Amino acid sequence: MFKLENNLLKIAVKKTGAELCKITSVKHNTEFMWDANPNVWSSHAPNLFPIIGALKNDTYIVDNQSYKLPKHGLIRNNTDITLHKLSEDNLTLKLAYNEKTLRIYPFKFEFYISYTLKDSTIIISQTVKNKDSKTIYYSVGGHPAFKCPVYADEDYTDYFLEFEHAENSKRHLINMENGLISSRTKPVFNNSKILPLTHDMFEEDALIFKDLKSRKVTLKSKKYGDILSVSYEDFPYLGIWAKPNGNYVCIEPWLGIADNENTNQDFKTKEGILSLKPNKYATATYSIEIHNNHLA
Repeated sequence: MFKLENNLLKIAVKKTGAELCKITSVKHNTEFMWDANPNVWSSHAPNLFPIIGALKNDTYIVDNQSYKLPKHGLIRNNTDITLHKLSEDNLTLKLAYNEKTLRIYPFKFEFYISYTLKDSTIIISQTVKNKDSKTIYYSVGGHPAFKCPVYADEDYTDYFLEFEHAENSKRHLINMENGLISSRTKPVFNNSKILPLTHDMFEEDALIFKDLKSRKVTLKSKKYGDILSVSYEDFPYLGIWAKPNGNYVCIEPWLGIADNENTNQDFKTKEGILSLKPNKYATATYSIEIHNNHLA
């Protein structure tokens, strides 16, 4: 376990999966992250690489060769993560390609995830370096789960998400039998910024958005006001998710998306896939800001 702390916040990150597992106020010891109750959902904030969500039959094709990857890829629950850098306000962890990764992902890479604690904000950067002699293909994303409700005298329905801009986006529905993106959509917004939270809104799995104007979402309480904001300028896709019986909400910035149920499974032409030429690197950053009224 690695820890960073300043005068407002303390955070903890597990070595396994480089997973953020605590965001805690210093003054009041208020916790903002989901506790990963294994009876509900046993993760805090998986890091997603080189895929987002599920593949059709857990399988993809590169240059006529089939490979298998589990949902969300090879960083989640990975025990080969190493410490790259640790300072007073920054923690950077790394996974480099190895024999195990090459068997399921045929590209030579280095993946870095950096957590920087700046006042009341955690800045999370994911960097992919191409160490191969060929172009590599990948997606990256975050999956942080926030405690909801935060305080004991609240209910889940006391919470809502407020988006940066008024939205008209539809959610892209998941085929519940295989976890793939279907062709079906469902209206969510009507020129509105507000998304009320209810447990039953997740009975059809995640709310997946491809065309939001907003690049910032705030988790808000009817009783306690703004709780936290997630800003995701570098990420065009967004998922909102929880288990229907879970007292948390995941706000998930994605560069990529799960397979469509009609996919031909060609990794290079997968929707949302990114490419990176040899000796190049790319970084995508999102941030979590805890609002000061919970820290003072």
